[in-house]
Amino acid sequence: MKTFKGGFHVPDNKALSDTKAIEQMPAVTDYYVSLSQHIGKPAEPAVNVGDTVKEGQLIAKASAFVSANIHSPVCGEIVEIVKRKNAQGSVVDYVHIRANGKQDVESMPKLDNPTAEQIVQRVADAGIVGMGGAGFPTAVKIQPKDEVDTLIINAAECEPYLNCDNRLMIERTEGFLQGVRLLAKAINVSNIFIGLEANKMEAYETLLKSDGVVDEKAERKDGDIVLVLLKKKYPQGAEKTLIKACVNREVPVGGLPSAVGCIVNNVGTAYATYDAVVNGTPLYKRLMTVSGRGVRAPKNIEVRIGTPLSAIVDFCGGLTDDAVKLISGGPMMGFSLMGLEVTTTKTDSGFLALTDKEASTVLPTSCINCGRCASVCPMRLMPMYIDFYATVGDYDKAVSIGGAMNCFECGTCAYVCPAKRPIVQSVRLTKSKMKEKK
Repeated sequence: MKTFKGGFHVPDNKALSDTKAIEQMPAVTDYYVSLSQHIGKPAEPAVNVGDTVKEGQLIAKASAFVSANIHSPVCGEIVEIVKRKNAQGSVVDYVHIRANGKQDVESMPKLDNPTAEQIVQRVADAGIVGMGGAGFPTAVKIQPKDEVDTLIINAAECEPYLNCDNRLMIERTEGFLQGVRLLAKAINVSNIFIGLEANKMEAYETLLKSDGVVDEKAERKDGDIVLVLLKKKYPQGAEKTLIKACVNREVPVGGLPSAVGCIVNNVGTAYATYDAVVNGTPLYKRLMTVSGRGVRAPKNIEVRIGTPLSAIVDFCGGLTDDAVKLISGGPMMGFSLMGLEVTTTKTDSGFLALTDKEASTVLPTSCINCGRCASVCPMRLMPMYIDFYATVGDYDKAVSIGGAMNCFECGTCAYVCPAKRPIVQSVRLTKSKMKEKK
């Protein structure tokens, strides 16, 4: 099995939901749809208070080249455009939609044998973004300035607990593969790889049964999709480590995957591309895993964007009495929540409720200079220096000595730290301060 240098094994806890078939989250009454659920400029409202909208109707337009359209998750009335806190604690604009119980759906014309240009335009129109967590607008990503020859689909899903990509590949195999081929056509490449970890053997075997999908040892024809079995290790699913493991290319520091001829897209992004091109459906639903031993009934669900987490928890049986931490996303790169008032976005792959046996509640102590954080860092940085200099307010040295700006916040350093230093928070603080300075 292929892998990369650095990283470590972490208990994946996927057994809580890996065999749970996808369930449809029932509709709720009120949806709060964020206008900032992608990297780049927030979308601009295309509706007014009092308007009636259909399910799938455009409610906010991309406001810049790096931005994304947003569509209504339900048929209803625009109640207000209001500021609320998101999962990261930032105050952003939301469109509040109250469902009216009707089933009016607005979709886009289906495309038959589309050109590369038509695929790119449809991806932009549908508001598709990277659904692995980053939220980079996909239409921008699949129009790289550099020459590329390879498409890699990130099916590693290395975050503990999460299984939504795994279940999608098992249950919606053909739609997923069609989406992969549409992305390859848009980029104009014939080298296609799907990298998935060895704890997803059901998905691996399911994909191999499809036409045009082969393993690495098989004889390849032009346009075949090659499955790459990866060692179960965190953070195997980060773009740079995935590229290294799949095609043995190293993305330069500060560079993008396109600098080494690669484009990386997520499983959910590929399926959303299929749904938009073949079915004419914009991105207003997504799969997510609800898990942790603090949830009574872990599930894999398909949920509309803007759904309150409180309703999702109710659908999953509620929280247990010993739940101590709520997390938006996975436990390594997700964000701790103060409550269940936040609502889902296009990038939410999971929601976790962890007990005191799963989540560390130990307060940090002083660094003991053991060097474990540096030994596991997949980017070969010096996390201990980032934390030290950020703590004393010398953010320039956190960048020049520690390498904070090259960190992708995977959390391996914080996980192995015996002193429980909040290193990822130090990285985020440094980046924020450097952005303010710039």
